[in-house]
Amino acid sequence: MLSYHEPLFRPPSEAYSLILQVTLGCAWNQCAFCEMYSSKQFRIRSEKEIFAEIESLTSNARDIRKVFLADGNAMVLSFDKMSRLLDKLKATFPKLNRVSAYALARDIATKTDEELQVLSDKGLKLLYVGIESGDDELLKAIHKGEDFNSSSKALQKARKAGIKLSVMILNGLGGKNYSQQHALKSAEIVNIIQPEFLSTLVLSYPYGEEHFIKKFDGEFIPLNTLELIAEMKVFLENLELENTIFRSDHASNYLVLRGNFPRDKAEMLKRINAVLDDPANAQLRPEWLRGL
Repeated sequence: MLSYHEPLFRPPSEAYSLILQVTLGCAWNQCAFCEMYSSKQFRIRSEKEIFAEIESLTSNARDIRKVFLADGNAMVLSFDKMSRLLDKLKATFPKLNRVSAYALARDIATKTDEELQVLSDKGLKLLYVGIESGDDELLKAIHKGEDFNSSSKALQKARKAGIKLSVMILNGLGGKNYSQQHALKSAEIVNIIQPEFLSTLVLSYPYGEEHFIKKFDGEFIPLNTLELIAEMKVFLENLELENTIFRSDHASNYLVLRGNFPRDKAEMLKRINAVLDDPANAQLRPEWLRGL
């Protein structure tokens, strides 16, 4: 049977997937904005543990079509371990059509082009990657451990192997001082990667604003609601995407936006402009919803 080590996180689109914890916590766990795994010490679970959990589900094997590998960056597994895991999943669940996972750019970079292609062929079809920003100055301030080049190269490498990408940009991450460069460089890196899926969340403070500011390497002046939406406008204006599904509908987002690029770009910008031109009559989510 499955034995989860809380807290457990998954993307919204994995609501009907089997969640399999192959790692606990996050191997990096230093980002200033992220508290998801602060209560956990990172470790890779043993193959024996993981395979035993998979085998415990044989009676439901024909119902399992999607598997999500948790926790924060399951791609930290070596190529050999990931390859054996994918073989085990496929052998156990005959109707399995997709395996997905959170990933850090550095974990993708450690695999060769050939290894990524093998993993893709064995069923690893989607990776969720928090890019957060394309701006190197801001990435350094939040202790991301990645930069524009490391993220763009690794993610292009994954796409070349046929692995789809769902990437996330964090609206308001740099506050007022970094807002313009954050929006412009984030659009630039997303344009290079051309992910299949793109989402934005708004920076939140689970332990309070002061806690975040202490971890932020520099001066941080938070954006108000209209400034957050103005930053989104600059970001969207500069996106040149060929075929990307966009979602900005997380509980943290004041203005809900959904669409496909390039088809719906103009309509989404029209909605943003309507808010900025007439904020008094804007249909925005109330503040309390952001805590849900």
